[in-house]
Amino acid sequence: MSELITPDLVSLDRDLGGDKETVIGQLAALVQRTGRAEQLDGLLADAIARENKTATGIPGGIAIPHCRSAAVTEPTLVMARLAEGVPWGAKDGPADIVFFIAAPEGADQTHLKLLAKLARSLMKKDFVASLRSARSEQEIVRIVDDALGLSPAPEAGAAAGATAGSTAAAAVPASVESRPGTQDAQPATAEPAESAPAAGGPARRRIVAVTACPTGIAHTYMAADGLTYAAEEMGVDLQVETQGSAGFTKLDPATIAAADAVIFATDVDVRDRSRFAGKPYVASPVKRGIDEPKVMIEEALANAENPNAKRVQGAAGGADEAEASGGREGWGTRIRKAVMTGVSYMIPFVAAGGLLMAFGFMVAGADIANIADDVLTGSTIWNLGEFTLAQYIGAVLFKMGNLAMSLLVPALAGYIAYGLADRPGIAPGFAAGLVANFMGAGFLGGIVGGLLAGLAAYWLAQPRLPRWLGSLMPVVIIPLLATIFSAGLLLLVLGGPIATFMAWLTEVLNGMTGASALALGAILGLMMGADLGGPINKVAYTFAAAGLGAATAVNTAPQEIMAAVIAAGMVPPLAMALASTVAKRYFTVAEQENGKAAWLLGASFISEGAIPFAAADPLRVLPASMVGGAVAGAISMATGVTSAAPHGGVWILPVIGNPLMFLLSVVVGTVVTAGIVVALKHVGGAHGRVADATRSREDAAAVPTTA
Repeated sequence: MSELITPDLVSLDRDLGGDKETVIGQLAALVQRTGRAEQLDGLLADAIARENKTATGIPGGIAIPHCRSAAVTEPTLVMARLAEGVPWGAKDGPADIVFFIAAPEGADQTHLKLLAKLARSLMKKDFVASLRSARSEQEIVRIVDDALGLSPAPEAGAAAGATAGSTAAAAVPASVESRPGTQDAQPATAEPAESAPAAGGPARRRIVAVTACPTGIAHTYMAADGLTYAAEEMGVDLQVETQGSAGFTKLDPATIAAADAVIFATDVDVRDRSRFAGKPYVASPVKRGIDEPKVMIEEALANAENPNAKRVQGAAGGADEAEASGGREGWGTRIRKAVMTGVSYMIPFVAAGGLLMAFGFMVAGADIANIADDVLTGSTIWNLGEFTLAQYIGAVLFKMGNLAMSLLVPALAGYIAYGLADRPGIAPGFAAGLVANFMGAGFLGGIVGGLLAGLAAYWLAQPRLPRWLGSLMPVVIIPLLATIFSAGLLLLVLGGPIATFMAWLTEVLNGMTGASALALGAILGLMMGADLGGPINKVAYTFAAAGLGAATAVNTAPQEIMAAVIAAGMVPPLAMALASTVAKRYFTVAEQENGKAAWLLGASFISEGAIPFAAADPLRVLPASMVGGAVAGAISMATGVTSAAPHGGVWILPVIGNPLMFLLSVVVGTVVTAGIVVALKHVGGAHGRVADATRSREDAAAVPTTA
């Protein structure tokens, strides 16, 4: 096994810069200079991108920036004890102890467990104190190796005698390591002795927790230990399941069943969340488990006493996914998320169906839409009769696509209901979607039906019922009553008016030509560039994708709208890629690296490829993206470009109607946005800021290997 940390990866009591980006740059330079990274720019870009997601500063004056990067050749730890603390996002002030973890993309489990163990050691006061009192780089390496269990036994003992904090850091308390889920691959077979209540004393409260972060190296385990240590101080029995990169051991079902409440300290979906169904819970970002573990435990205990507290309903992504930032979401946010859930599940139906229908048109011509049923009922591939082979294959492709598209509205409604009520909402949601199809209410009827079904299923699931009745609720009673409510309301009251409105809207869209079509394209394009994958962007995309099912060979307006949205959505990342290529002096090295990736992201219609640029400079990037998107959308709509597929960028050119104008709209929008961004950066003196950052990076490359 290679050494994770060596003396030349340690910097003591130096000024490495006044901000965290500069410090990270200097530490990344150490990784490269010691031969552990092939490319500084790539490593730095990955590290800064990870830092931009969530600040890695934690209480106690500590920061633990980390990333996985293809530029890293072997797992590496870099440690810096800064001469002056640097603000790093922790509530209690700047950080002066910084550990930079650089892991390869394909790091093995052994190394990942060691990196996780280091993160856990940083939660121990004795370990941090020993780092602050160490006098040399060699002593730092010895302390870290002791904590990770990498030192030979004799040296480990000697080191413990020399540094009082080292031994305490190396040994994780039994109350932490012996619990299921807190030790990566060795679940406990019995509870710790200290968790048993004293004879005659009150039983200890029991909580289970899950911690998880996107990278799964540091915060996952630090939150687990933060919660565990806080629970020990509070006299609470808490067991944690760490869902990290080093693997995880599921909590025992009996442990979950005995728990009074659940804590979810996660930034990603909880695996198999339905195991905790029925338990009151607290959910927050993983960093809150590090910053405020006692508060989270207190909230969990309070919820355990509150019969009206929110309870886990089932799998991740359902109605119980209500707390993403430490507070309860409002119904407006939950409904928006449910609609987005429905759209995301609907897209594959639209994509498969639309492409198959487009292929049918390509093989047999537009008339296949009128004769497909006759072809398939009157002939076979072995006996074509009066039809040609091309017509038969075209009819097969068209019919498969047409049937897939017929599921668009039911899928939209079903998964909107799922987003609100989890599995009990699926059946009534699909039923409401089928009614919306029958009534001619289209995608708008599907959205209304899905919301009605989901809300009904959610409210029906709230009462606490006897076990014998509760088991019937999700499979019989809730689907029955929610279907009667949602589908019945559509059939008897809402379906007719919605169908009338959809017929009017279809007529208006079909009649759009010239200035009106250009205006619609500009508005949609402006929305696509407004927040790069955020709510405004998603409203425009949902409008286009959900309406695509109404397109026919005669009514191409929905396909024109879809094409305008795709063209506009491609513009921001392509424009950032272009601008960072032709005007490098206005962009940092990290931004230039992001620009290389943005070419592919933009070509694939992934607007989020421009987010790193917008996060760094929103006042220039977002307005420019809106203008360029509006131009691209307007050109696309005005020239009648169509798209039978809801996604894909340049890769769906074979099913784009008028592909040359589609490409022209994207190119013009890209050039407009890139030009505006560069002009705004020039006026704002961005090149000076970049020059300063470049000098800091060059200074980082000149840092001695030992300090």
